[in-house]
Amino acid sequence: MIKQSVICALLAAVSLTACAQNKADSTASAPAEKPNVILIFADDAGYNDFGFQGSPTMVTPNLDKIAAQGVVFKQGYVSDPVCGPSRAGLMTGRYQQKFGYEEINVVGFMSPNSALLGEDMGLPVDEVTMADYMKSQGYKTAVYGKWHLGNADRYHPLNRGFDEFLGFRGGDRSYFPYKDADEIAANPMVSDKLLERGMGHMEEHDGYLTDVLGDETVKFIENNQDSPFFIYLAFNAVHTPMEALESDKAKFPHLTGKRQEVAAMTLAMDRAIGRVTDKLEELNLADNTIIVFTNDNGGPTDKNASNNWPLAGTKSNHLEGGIRIPYIMSWPAKIPAGTVYDLPVSTMDLLPTFYEAAGGTEYKSEVDGVNLLPYVLGENKSRPHQTMYWKKDVRGAIRDGDWKLIRFADRPAELYNIADDIAEQNNLADKYPERVRAMYKQYFAWEMTLERPLWLLQRKYEQYDIDRMDKYRVPTPPEQAQ
Repeated sequence: MIKQSVICALLAAVSLTACAQNKADSTASAPAEKPNVILIFADDAGYNDFGFQGSPTMVTPNLDKIAAQGVVFKQGYVSDPVCGPSRAGLMTGRYQQKFGYEEINVVGFMSPNSALLGEDMGLPVDEVTMADYMKSQGYKTAVYGKWHLGNADRYHPLNRGFDEFLGFRGGDRSYFPYKDADEIAANPMVSDKLLERGMGHMEEHDGYLTDVLGDETVKFIENNQDSPFFIYLAFNAVHTPMEALESDKAKFPHLTGKRQEVAAMTLAMDRAIGRVTDKLEELNLADNTIIVFTNDNGGPTDKNASNNWPLAGTKSNHLEGGIRIPYIMSWPAKIPAGTVYDLPVSTMDLLPTFYEAAGGTEYKSEVDGVNLLPYVLGENKSRPHQTMYWKKDVRGAIRDGDWKLIRFADRPAELYNIADDIAEQNNLADKYPERVRAMYKQYFAWEMTLERPLWLLQRKYEQYDIDRMDKYRVPTPPEQAQ
């Protein structure tokens, strides 16, 4: 007869084995930890104006490190060459023309349109935002910096999926605190420049705004390190006004004028980003945090001395210099360091990329972006976008594969092969008339899917953008950018 002690020992061993197996099965089936997501958005930066883009002038060690740790998208595009519509496409993952957000640089009081339209302009409230999607996956959400998607309270970030906000509702403001904040608040034409915490709590900051935005991001990370978070860090750098710290300007004694100022402003932005990445490292969050850095449109060379080399064009037009932007992504846990991706992608792709990385599957509306991760990781070898579109009033552009057609209101269309002619200096429209006709038809078919532009009857044309549609047809070498 087997002794009772032996039987007990055998039963204990079986029990331990079963427990270990159950634990292993549980671990194998447990969902992966949701990644944190930080979207860093610059304003009016030049395509060439970063170290990872090959700039011989700009000092951007922290951004260069992010680029080296992940993927550099060599052909990143925005959905519009100006701030407001571009941000509408970014926040919804959709061509903004599909919900009528077209034509003008909505919103803010930067043009005569605001006097006509008041608080009617903004991202339609029935559009689902990137923050809405991330909150549905259990994320804490915050936005710091420039909003520019509506001045009325119904368009406010806290009503569009964000939990926290420190920034300004309009399109630009000083980098230094306003000493006459009360006067600004009383003037509806400029009140959207004021810094706001939450909704309706105006508080001018101490110090340089770019640094302040970085510090606020660090605080949010510290306070939410135990739950997944989504941060939209929307710098107003390097948008005008050209205001830099003297200590930063002193680091570029070989430069003068606006070029020195934009270099100093870029350095400050990189420094603020470094504070954010350092905090992630300190809290052991870096490995499972997706960081994306990109920009809202091409650099306005005439306004802030930004440089789009080797691209022709500038903010507001449909040449590559107006719509192609610097674009990097890191996620050390998933994306191999040193990756380069050379097929066209869009900022509209970020919403589905973040949402699906967080475990989301169901969309509340059609999105035009795609999840970039299968492409970056080599799981999908096809093009993320065979065809891409841009539209401002009757002007527009279509890219199909490597061919790009630009439609004008007052002259024949132009045709370029971007793979062979990145600077768009060799117009092939006369050589390939059948291709021109075919691409026109493609463009017309896309236009038929769009909504009638909002605010069309009331608005005035923004002459600032119209005038710049034909500027800078020849690329500006970096050493000549002043």
